[in-house]
Amino acid sequence: MTKVELIACLIYNFFVMKNVKEIKLNNFKIGADKLTILAGPCVIESYDILAKTAESLKKITEKLDVNFVFKSSFDKANRTSLENYRGPGLEEGLKILAKIKREFDVPIVTDIHIPAQAKPASEVADILQIPAFLCRQTDLLVEAAKTNKIVNIKKGQFLAPQQMLPLTKKVSQSGNDNILLTDRGVSFGYNNLVVDFRAIPIMQSFGYPVFFDATHSVQLPGGQGTSTGGDRSFVAPLAKAAMAAGANGLFFEIHPDPDNAMCDGPNMLSLDDAENMFAICKQIFEVVR
Repeated sequence: MTKVELIACLIYNFFVMKNVKEIKLNNFKIGADKLTILAGPCVIESYDILAKTAESLKKITEKLDVNFVFKSSFDKANRTSLENYRGPGLEEGLKILAKIKREFDVPIVTDIHIPAQAKPASEVADILQIPAFLCRQTDLLVEAAKTNKIVNIKKGQFLAPQQMLPLTKKVSQSGNDNILLTDRGVSFGYNNLVVDFRAIPIMQSFGYPVFFDATHSVQLPGGQGTSTGGDRSFVAPLAKAAMAAGANGLFFEIHPDPDNAMCDGPNMLSLDDAENMFAICKQIFEVVR
């Protein structure tokens, strides 16, 4: 890249980022000049695993002075096989998340899969997340919007980034303009995903903060036959590239023992590696801004 091209790129990114809405959550703003990280185990396996992860991640993010939202799912409704673990379910899962929120004083993001889950989940979660495979489901988006909680729409692996604009309108036209968008790669042949980092500024041009999901982007969907595979060795380079591309935040699934996790183990980041990963990403985030 020539110096002229570099300057043009920086100017473009500057004006795109200037137009991104800042969304208030508790005592911080998403989309402002501080990195926001959504992180936690893929699915609720036990209270103890969630507590260990939440406590450690809160300490790390406070030390690094970055915004933190704790993530875990009460249900993983799109597992490859009926034999795969899905989670404790809505009622028990929300009880556990509420306990984590109360005991560690952290905001919560969790997935919803059907419209009826939006209201009960909103009583605990600060951010309702729309899974990538469900991002076009109108009733789900509308019910999430009606809760007035922040709605994080994950970009489907089957969509171009510009196709996310109508989905933001389904939420905003339902009376809720507190929207986040998250890129998590795009399908590339069989059992593989690739990342096109142009998606970040394209989706930021809609006016909403854009996150990059560094762990789901290294999945190999269905790559193990009856379950999804992945390669966590690529989490770090992709996360760093997303920061360089101007993402407003990062999404990581993190587990104390990912090799023995009950869901998404191959692509989850180890809790032991979280501090170093966050610190490097923060440095790049601040340089870009």
